[in-house]
Amino acid sequence: MVLPHDITEIVKDEFKGRAFKKGHVIRPEDVEHLRRLGKEHVYVLQLSLDEIHEDEAALLLAAALTGTGVEYSQEIVEGKVSIKAAVDGLLKINREVLLQFNLLGEVMCATLQDNTPVRQGDQVAAARLIPLVAERRVVEQAMAIAAGGTPIIRVLPLRKVKAGLVITGSEIYHGRIEDKFEQVLRDKLSQLGSEVIAVGFAPDDPQLIAAEIHKCLADGAELIVTSGGMSVDPDDVTRQGIKEAGAVAVVYGTPVLPGAMFLVGRIGQVPVLGLPACGMFHRITVFDLVLPRILTGEAIGREELAALGHGGLCRNCQQCQYPVCSFGKG
Repeated sequence: MVLPHDITEIVKDEFKGRAFKKGHVIRPEDVEHLRRLGKEHVYVLQLSLDEIHEDEAALLLAAALTGTGVEYSQEIVEGKVSIKAAVDGLLKINREVLLQFNLLGEVMCATLQDNTPVRQGDQVAAARLIPLVAERRVVEQAMAIAAGGTPIIRVLPLRKVKAGLVITGSEIYHGRIEDKFEQVLRDKLSQLGSEVIAVGFAPDDPQLIAAEIHKCLADGAELIVTSGGMSVDPDDVTRQGIKEAGAVAVVYGTPVLPGAMFLVGRIGQVPVLGLPACGMFHRITVFDLVLPRILTGEAIGREELAALGHGGLCRNCQQCQYPVCSFGKG
């Protein structure tokens, strides 16, 4: 007899996988192995036109679930199809539609969390039919749900922008201390494929901060990042400088730690991000949550920042594993 499905074996702490692959012809010497796996019976299937096998279902479901920037394997393993990032970028999950899909019960799709940065080839989701065989109408219903609106699973590529940095603080401007912020920001932007084309330094003076921002814009900056001067101290006037430079849609303050005193706004079509001093000390802050979304073209306002509160507390792990952690995954 030919097995119509994979048979899984689990050995604690040692192995989980296929003991017998679909299509295997059962031999006399397999019988004791099958019994050790708890199999007293095996299935031989004869499907009606109204029924569907898990392998066919998995491929149909994957095709319906995936949008731009993702791809799925044609190989089915234990009834599951793997969905992977086809490009470097930001994973976007249509959570509302995913919920409706999974509420059907006989189908499932498990994903990484929305707004997770991913690399090409990373697994971002997996889907399958839960029973070995189901009514074809269930799969058709699931496909119809997945097709209703924005695809459930996408990876959006990040724009490669020319960034201008404005480093603020009289102590840095006058050379009393060495600036450490510029290299941190250069590294973060470079890791996302963008480059720094202009760097300006300004003391704690709103007009001079605004002037340095305008210089960056004149040099062709498509993104402005300021560092420091974002707290409530009287000398911290970077916010005023950003506003004097002509920023609109300015939102100050986030429910994220580290990064509560972060600012977003824009001058014309150029996003402006105000990064508090925590960005120099902590490896990952609200800046790392917001920047990839900005680079996909998303507009970030009060509602988007407020939503970061759930999951917005960094554990400050001794060895940072971001993005493989809960930070920013509300």
